[in-house]
This record gives sequence, C-alpha cells and structure tokens, in this order.
Amino acid sequence: MAFDLLVGVSLIYVLFLFGIAFLAERRARRGQREFLRSPLVYTLSLSIYCTGWTFYGAVGYAARSGLEYLTIYLGPTVVLIGWWVVLRKLVRVGRTQRITSVADLISSRFGKSNLLGVIVTLLAVVGTTPYIALQLQSVVLAFGAMAQPGVSDWARQDPTATALWVAAGLALFTVLFGTRNLDANERHYGVVTAIAVEAVVKLVALLAVGAFVTWGLGGGPGAVLDRIAASPIADWQIDRARWVGLTFISAAAVLCLPRMFQVLVVENPDEGFLATAGWAFPLYLMLMSLFVVPIAVVGLDRLPIGANPDLFVLTLPLAEGRTGLAMLAFLGGFSSATSMVIVAAIALSTMVSNHIVMPLWLSRRRDGATMAGDVRQVVLLARRLSIAGVLLLGYLYYRISGGTEALAAIGLISFIGIAQVLPAMLGGLYWRGATRNGAAAGLVLGFAVWAYTLFLPSFGASGLLSEAIMAEGPFGLGWLRPQALMGFAGLDPLVHAILWSLGLNTLAFCGVSLLGFPGPMERLQGAQVVNVFDHTSAARGWAHGGAEAEDLLMMAQRIIGPAQAQAVFQREAAAQGKAGYLPEATPEFLDLLERELAGSVGAATAHAMIAQIAGGTAVRVEDLMRVADETQQMLEYSSQLEAKSAELARTARALRDANEKLTDLSVQKDAFLSQISHELRTPMTSIRAFSEILGEPDLNPAQQARYSGIIHDEAMRLTRLLDDLLDLSVLENAQVSLNLSRVRLSDVIDRAVTAASPQGGEGDTRHLRIDRVPGREPVELLTDADRLTQVFINLIGNARKYCEASEPVLKIRVRADPATSEGPRPRILVDFIDNGTGIPERSQDIIFEKFSRLTDTAAAGGAGLGLAICREIMARLGGDIAYLPGQGGAAFRLTVPLAPAAAR
Repeated sequence: MAFDLLVGVSLIYVLFLFGIAFLAERRARRGQREFLRSPLVYTLSLSIYCTGWTFYGAVGYAARSGLEYLTIYLGPTVVLIGWWVVLRKLVRVGRTQRITSVADLISSRFGKSNLLGVIVTLLAVVGTTPYIALQLQSVVLAFGAMAQPGVSDWARQDPTATALWVAAGLALFTVLFGTRNLDANERHYGVVTAIAVEAVVKLVALLAVGAFVTWGLGGGPGAVLDRIAASPIADWQIDRARWVGLTFISAAAVLCLPRMFQVLVVENPDEGFLATAGWAFPLYLMLMSLFVVPIAVVGLDRLPIGANPDLFVLTLPLAEGRTGLAMLAFLGGFSSATSMVIVAAIALSTMVSNHIVMPLWLSRRRDGATMAGDVRQVVLLARRLSIAGVLLLGYLYYRISGGTEALAAIGLISFIGIAQVLPAMLGGLYWRGATRNGAAAGLVLGFAVWAYTLFLPSFGASGLLSEAIMAEGPFGLGWLRPQALMGFAGLDPLVHAILWSLGLNTLAFCGVSLLGFPGPMERLQGAQVVNVFDHTSAARGWAHGGAEAEDLLMMAQRIIGPAQAQAVFQREAAAQGKAGYLPEATPEFLDLLERELAGSVGAATAHAMIAQIAGGTAVRVEDLMRVADETQQMLEYSSQLEAKSAELARTARALRDANEKLTDLSVQKDAFLSQISHELRTPMTSIRAFSEILGEPDLNPAQQARYSGIIHDEAMRLTRLLDDLLDLSVLENAQVSLNLSRVRLSDVIDRAVTAASPQGGEGDTRHLRIDRVPGREPVELLTDADRLTQVFINLIGNARKYCEASEPVLKIRVRADPATSEGPRPRILVDFIDNGTGIPERSQDIIFEKFSRLTDTAAAGGAGLGLAICREIMARLGGDIAYLPGQGGAAFRLTVPLAPAAAR
C-alpha cells in the first residue's frame, strides 16, 4: 500500500474522531447528555486499558510465552468483578472530595499534602512516558508494515518523522478536546465519546481478523485447535509465581494507572454505572482475547521464520492480499494506541499543572491567591503545555531508545512502577491511622527499588547499570545485585521486582505510619475518606478568619469563571438567608468553595489558595474528638463516649456563648439602671425645684407660666419613660390586645415618617433624607396599624439619632418574601438601611435585649428600650425583626405577614 494513501486514510480517520468529539461536546453544552452519560459509553471508555501494546503485543506475547498473556486480561476482570466495593468507594470519594487524578487522591487523603502529589506525579510521568513511547512505536511499526510490499521487510520510510507527526497530532487533539473545561469534574464528553467509538473499532477489527484467520486460513475452530495442540504453545509450562505476580500487577494497573483512574473515577458520571461495567468490561476483554492464540498459531505456521509476531494481526491479512481487512486492523491498532495516549496526556497534564506548576507559580506571587490577572488562563495554559511536554517526552524516549527490547518490554515494567501507588491508595481508603509521612516513605522507597531492580536493568549493558554491577553488585556487594537482592537469586526478574518494591513499599508505609501520628487535617480527611458512606460531606476544618467574601469571589472567578463562581456564591447567599448579597465566609462555605476549586486546580492547591485569604485553618474541638474516637487503633473510645464528648463540647460552647452574652447584658443592665436612675432623678428634681419656686409670692404671671411649662415637660418626660417600661412589660407577658384593621402599608410608612419628623415634613427629619420606592409600597395588610407605626417610628428615629454620615440617608425598601410568596401565609419584607457605620459585629447579638445600650444615653436620649419593644411588637404581629450585616450602615429587616395567623 502506498505510504501517501495510508497517511490519507489515517487523517480521514482522525478527522472522523474530531467530528465525533465535536458533536459530543456540542450535545453536552446543549444539555443533551442522556447517551453521553450512559453505562455503555462509560464501559467502552474503560477500553483504554487495551492499548497498542495489548492489541498487537498480546499475539506476540502468546507466540513467545504461551497462555501467560491471559494475565493481562485476568487482572482487570478480577478487579471489576471481585473488587467492586473498592471501585465504588473510589468513585464516591472522587465525587465528594472533587478528585481530579490519582495524585490528587493521595494528596487529598493525607491532609491535602502537595508533597505527596508531587511524588505521585513524578512517579506517574516516569512510569507513563516510556509507555507513551511504546504506543508511538506500535503506530510506527504498523505504518512500516502497511506501507511496504513485503511482510518480512520492516524497513521504514522515516520512523522518527512518523512518530513526531503522530505525537503532534495527538497533542493537538488532546489540547482541543481535553482542556476545553477547566474543571476536571465537568466531564470530557468529547474525548470520552471518541474513545468509546475507538473501543468499538478496535474490537471489531480484532474480531474480524480473528474470524478470518480461524475460518479463512485455519480451516475452522476444530482445525485451529489441532494446530494449537501441535504448536509450542501447547508445551508451555505455567510458572505459578510469575502467573500470580502478573495477574496482581494487571489488577493494580486498573486502579493506579493515570489513564485508568481518569476514566474509572474522574469521568464517572454515576457510581451506579459500575454495576454495568462489572460484567460488560470483562466481557469486552474476553472478546478482545478470544482469537489471540489462533492468530499467533496460524501466524507462526504461515509466515516466514523471523517474522515479527507482534505484527501478525496486520501481516497475516497482508500476506493473503486482504488489504481492506489489513486497513481495518491498522485502524484498530491506531485506535488502541491513540486513545491511551490522549487520556494519559490529559491525566498527566492535570497532575503536573495542579501539583507542580500551580504551587510553584502561587509561591512566587507575593499577593498570593488575590493576584491580578486570570488564574483560569494560567491553569489552562499550564495544562496545554503539560500535554505537549508529556508527548514530547514520549517521542524523545522513543527516539533515544530506538525501539530496543527495553521499549518492547516496557509495558509490564511500567505497570509495576505505577503500582507503587497501590499501598498508599488502599491504606488511605481503609486505614484511619495511615499518615502522610508513611505514604511518602513507602512511595519513595518502592519507586527507588523498582527503578534499581527492574527499570534500569531493562536497558541492558548499554544502560546506567554495567554488567559488573548486574553480576557482582555495586562495590562488589553481591547481596545488592539488582536482580538478586539479599541473595534471592533464581526468581523471575519481574516477580523479584514486584516482591521487593511493593513489599518494602508496604512495610515502610505501615511502619512509619505506626511510629507517627497523623495531624489534625490528616485525621479529618482520613475520617471523611474511610467513612465516606457514613458522611459524604467534606471535613470542615476552616475557622472564622479574615476572609472577605469579595476576595473569595474575585479568586473564584479567576479560577472557575465568573458565571460558575457567581452561581456558587448566589446559592450560598440564598441558603444563608441573604439573597441578593454576598454570603458570609463561614467554615461551611469555605469548605464548599474549596471543593469547587479543587475540581480545577486540585485539592492541595485549592486549600493553599483559600488559606492565603482566610488566614489559615483551625480544627474545632468536636471534630477532633469525633476523629479521635473513630481511630480505634490509637484511641479505644466507644461510640457512646464519642457522642457524649461531642455533646459536652457543644454544651461547653453554648455555655461560653451564654456566659459572654450574660456578661455583656450585665454590663448593659448596670448602665441601664444607672441611666434610668438618672432619667427619673433629673425630671423629679426639676419638678420639685420649680414647684418650690412657684410657691413664692412675688412671681409675675410670665414667670409662673414659664415654670409651669417646665414642670409639665418634665412630667411628660417621666410619663414617656414609664409608658415604655409598662409597654415592654405588657408585651413580654402577652397581655396586649391587637386592634386589627385593613390598612395600606404606604399609609403606615407615611404616618411614621411624619411622626418622626420634628418639623412635620416628610422629606427631612433633622437633615435625614428618606429614600423610598412608592411603587412597591401600596400593599394591603391586616394588622395593628398603631403598633406597626410605632416600630417604624422607632427605626426612623434611631437612624436620625445614630447615623454619623455627613449627609444621612435612610432607604426604605418593600418587597415580597420569595420564600413564602406562594405559601399559605405570604409575607412582605421591609428593609430600613442607613448610610452610617453600622453596628459592631460583637454587639449585633444583643441590640434587641431590653438592657442593651450601644452609645452614650445622654447624647442620644431615651433609655434604650426601643428595639426590645420593636421585637416584642413584631412577635405579636406574627412577624420578625432582624439585623442585616454587611450592608454598609445599620440595616434592619422587618418580616411582616399580610395577615396574622390568629386573624386568619
């Protein structure tokens, strides 16, 4: 086949995949996701496990090592069927913790440690880069076999140039459809759908070649079985240790490989899909392996001696002149290689961006998380460059190695390297006492032993380890020979590396964890992960710090975009009863925001960015007690003691709050008694003094009238004070009778504004400007108009007396209560908001108490009973009065029912 024709067909196929991905993305944006979120697409996406190494190499593996190739398929089957509980837990943890990669899982579980994320990221890059090179080699070999007229002549036109163009095309595709959404939890629908299509293509291609070989060349199943019985494959003897070891490594690869974790956990839209994948994916693997042995046996019989068995899937149809079937097989192998590279590049770029690039960039910014500029663009650029860098590393590895045996065997070697994540992953999922230091020690030691015993020796004598070191050990220490540690010679190199690397990894992980003690954040995260099915919300370890909602919103908009960030803040504000305003930076909201950001920049980076604004974290007492009780290995408390401890902690907090409030009220009470004494003594003194003066005989009529007026005014002052005290007493004892009538709210406000104005004018009350929206005020109420007017007068009078603005303004706003607009008891909201400095936060909880005074009474006048009376009146009317923080000045909200419950 002409090389140009082959390139043209490949480009058409790639454009076809581009079209599939584009249509899927467009349907997802329109909300048409039923098929895209189906169990079928999810199951087919798991087929990226079957790479070019599996598609081509399984036949070559069978030709060289008999039925040992089955271990590649048995491992995933065991996981999907037998480890379903582990997979379900992984998916649940991924959703609740907003996990974006396997590195993010380890980092988040162990106290959101970015160091662990960096270790896992580097391990994944080192372990996956050669595997990417292997996929490039499989595509290049397939190009060479298809483009040459002779099946045994593997001379290639320019293999390095072909590999470069393939790597560049894959990088372009991955950047276009793998970095469109910043949040890794906003599924890559285009990529996943394209992978599902490729899964069908490679399955159909392998089945077609297998059917052709079995019935077209082998003479039917019976004849093929006879050939198998007569082939060297029938004489293959099972090596139990190697069989078990390779099955275990293949199983571990399903959980630990970045590409498998990406589709299995990150791209999972519904954990219920695991039930379908539990039987459908093993069935897919069975079909993929069904004709491996027949193709290997017939290829060995019919093709020349020395023909590459890894290419029998291609060369058998070519040798028989079946160009169309060979092209289908080529596209199947091309799909196997490209789908793996695309998803691996997405996963690795997310890890590199979240755990290396972003932390470094953030640490170099003096202004930290509140920096100027678009963080979203920085993250996207980092991921796109990481994709290009990962594929470039794969190409460079391929070019340097030149397609040696080291590259051909790198599949299983990479599996063992990536499997070093397994102890920390499983330990983190099920052991509450596991620590960050233990995980780091296990990962580093296991990775070093894997590199020393397997990875470096795979390069042969031309590698970093000389023949002398391989034969005698470093410095002549025979017990340190790479493939015979501690004198354990005779083991298969793969089994030897599995035992030593994972054994020492697990030992270090458990030993260091037992010798240490997890920190508070590790314990909280551990409890949330280990008991994820008991409490699916994340651990709340944030304290009330210096976080401002405006700074948090600014940061969130730069990371997840303005629309999504504002939607998150609006939902939280509505939940806090502050619709239309920014929410308070409560610990719960900080935790929610951290999970939202974690989907874009990873758990560790999101935690660090919020910590820079919030001023750090603190762990509440009840959380520590709960987590301590959950760790039975360290603290043998019972569940009853846990509940009692938590109750005691809550009671202690309530008592502290009550004590602080009582202390404040005691101070206010003393001030009140002092003030009330002053208020009573001053008019009484004036009345007595001027009464005595009136008794003098030489007073003229003008003086008598003046002194009589003073006595009258002071008597009225005493009357008002006593009226307030009696009014409050009557209201508190529920002895008041309501005079209900139908009135218009606008008339009540007019009466209050007029009564609160010394000059009687509506627009100016001692230089206080009233800002109203008359169009919203004509609301009919069934209420006690006099009592409601009394409340309005008090609020307007307070604004006149206490607003310190140079040009004081009081805004009165009326609107329907959205929470009850269609309920059985609709209500309206009336807000009184001035432009002063407002009420200090520590005083906001006591302003409605009857002993509460916030300013000097002599300066303001009155005894400080106004707001207490307002609260009681609103309670009797079936409504409420509350202070609204964060509005700039003092702000009060009245909730007024259209009709009291008793009246209805």
